[in-house]
Amino acid sequence: MKSSDFMLLERMTHEMQIRNYSERTIQCYTSHLTKIVNHFDIPLNDVGISQVKDFLHQRITIDKVSTSTVNQTISAYKILQVDVLGLKREGIRIKRPRRNRKLPVVLSLEEVESLICSTTNLKHRAFLALSYSSGIRREEAQKIKPENIDSARMQVHVTNGKGRKDRYTILSKSALNLLRTYYKSTRPSVYLFESSFEKGKHLSASTLDKIVKNNAKKAGIKKKISFHTLRHSFATHLLEQGIHIKMIQQFLGHSSIKTTMAIFTYS
Repeated sequence: MKSSDFMLLERMTHEMQIRNYSERTIQCYTSHLTKIVNHFDIPLNDVGISQVKDFLHQRITIDKVSTSTVNQTISAYKILQVDVLGLKREGIRIKRPRRNRKLPVVLSLEEVESLICSTTNLKHRAFLALSYSSGIRREEAQKIKPENIDSARMQVHVTNGKGRKDRYTILSKSALNLLRTYYKSTRPSVYLFESSFEKGKHLSASTLDKIVKNNAKKAGIKKKISFHTLRHSFATHLLEQGIHIKMIQQFLGHSSIKTTMAIFTYS
């Protein structure tokens, strides 16, 4: 990449910071644009719609990237063109892909119990129990701190969640008991779930994914699950217990009720 490309990405970073995008989103968007530049070996300023479409075609057909990755790339390109280079939005015509209509994977109550009970590592067990009982996102679980656990009100205070929003969600008694046992044995310094090799550093996203998948295998769960399955299961079980969908929406931190409703139909 040339110095002019770095300058454009820096301008884009500043623009997104002004608009209060999260650091994770900024890194993600600039990374997508960097990949386009490296793919064609042309200046970022010269990347046109045809190049973006050709790049996305390869990413979809060869790399098998998700719909979310494609949409992020399109959004990144539009921010660059409209907000940084000052072009008219109507001139940037890139249609977004249709989403795959798949039923979300949901664990039964028995499978959730088996997942948690089959986990021998205390930190991992506490992490799984908290994640399921509160329905928090993976990134929120990464950065949760001991002071975010309100044992008196049986709540979890999620700070700076998706969209820079704070919210409260629920916490089960069994999860709280596990968290207390874990905290007393480990005494984390900053984050509730820290790296065993570096005090004060939260666990990586890939580590959290591995905790879920590896322990699901130990529990004999055949379903193809991810961390997000815990969140889907949390929401589904609340609905089955008669909790109003608007309340579930608040617990999950969704801006739109449509996003919450999609959990119970198609994702």
